[in-house]
Amino acid sequence: MHEVGIIQKRLAEVEAQAAQHASFLDASPLRHESGDAPGVSLPRFIFLGPQGGAEPLRIGIFAGLHGDEPEGVLAALELLRRCAKQPALAEGYCLYVYPLCNPTGLAAGRRESASGKDLNREFWRGSREPEVVLLEAELRAHRLNGLIALHTDDTSPGFYGYASGASLSEHLLPPALAAAEAFVPINRASQIDGFPASNGIIREGFTGVLHGPPEQAPQPFDIILESPRAGEMQAKLEALVRASLALLSEYRQFIAYAANL
Repeated sequence: MHEVGIIQKRLAEVEAQAAQHASFLDASPLRHESGDAPGVSLPRFIFLGPQGGAEPLRIGIFAGLHGDEPEGVLAALELLRRCAKQPALAEGYCLYVYPLCNPTGLAAGRRESASGKDLNREFWRGSREPEVVLLEAELRAHRLNGLIALHTDDTSPGFYGYASGASLSEHLLPPALAAAEAFVPINRASQIDGFPASNGIIREGFTGVLHGPPEQAPQPFDIILESPRAGEMQAKLEALVRASLALLSEYRQFIAYAANL
């Protein structure tokens, strides 16, 4: 995939931004060593937005769990780039961004990792996949308030999303879909990806997908954004970025409203 070179370039650019803005953007990759086997390294960026209240809201943004979905990887990196230029976009937040969760799959241009596993069916099932082990440890360590996962669906004619975790998820998702619709169509079919759907929202899901630790209470909001594979790359990328920013804006407003009740 020619996108691999573009992704490497964008990663280097965000790492350079982190070096220039160390006070609010940190680049600290995760590493997993496994004896004689090659180690696994996952890029991780932590962005601390301007203070917007007492304690920053902790949001995780995950992309590239499937190696053949470069759109989400590029969108996560573009989101970081924009926040570095306009920190107010992340006001009140600490963003934990994992833009490339399956580097071996990306290098091979396939969905699965080098082990042949679909990583997004391995979470909280006792998996020994190093990428899953690293991300589960992060999820437990940071007790995130919300998770946003960026994906691409090669069978869908339009953008859609999964809403799970906290019940708030299904209220946050419509504004995100509205933001995406300015760039790509919304899939409004009554069944998407094998699940019942309504106005581009699915409320069920597959076993083993990335989500908050089962023991965490309260559960974080958990949203998966799915861009269609077909279409112009820049439009799909923009749809994912704008939808993610809409989620951050909507959740910020919800927390502010709840604090005043």
